Amino acid sequence: MDDFQSILENGISFKGSSGPKKEDDKVKTKAKKKKYVTGAHGSGSAKQKAKYRQQRANRHK
Repeated sequence: MDDFQSILENGISFKGSSGPKKEDDKVKTKAKKKKYVTGAHGSGSAKQKAKYRQQRANRHK
């Protein structure tokens, strides 16, 4: 009960923020990564999307 009373009187202190985020030049979305775009990472849906992208690219050649 002493802890509860202490919380009521003083409040709860949470850990502060870690500071400003550092900016990376990395690609953050899967859609822009080469292996994902080409379907090379093994996902069935990515392979299918890659097939449709290839068909669309070849459409007006």
